[in-house]
This record gives sequence, C-alpha cells and structure tokens, in this order.
Amino acid sequence: MWLLALEAGVAMFILIFIVWWTMFQGRAPETPPKEDRKPAEEATDSGNPQ
Repeated sequence: MWLLALEAGVAMFILIFIVWWTMFQGRAPETPPKEDRKPAEEATDSGNPQ
C-alpha cells in the first residue's frame, strides 16, 4: 500500500513540476525593450559634406 502512495506522490510531483516549468517559458517581458534610435536631426542627411 505504501508503494502505491509513493508512486502517486512521485507522479503528482512530476505533474506539478512540468506545469511549473512550462508556465514561464513563453512569458513576454513586462517592459518593452528600449530602441536605440538617433534623434530626427541626426538621422536625416542635410546634404552637408563632412
């Protein structure tokens, strides 16, 4: 009888572990990543050779 309870406990642990492991796999970041963009004046070509 104790072997059956042990087997059920191990199976429950594996089930909970699999659910916990997969729960956080595809989580999107909470803050959007910052984009490194230049200001509009620097990004446009003013036609002045340097």
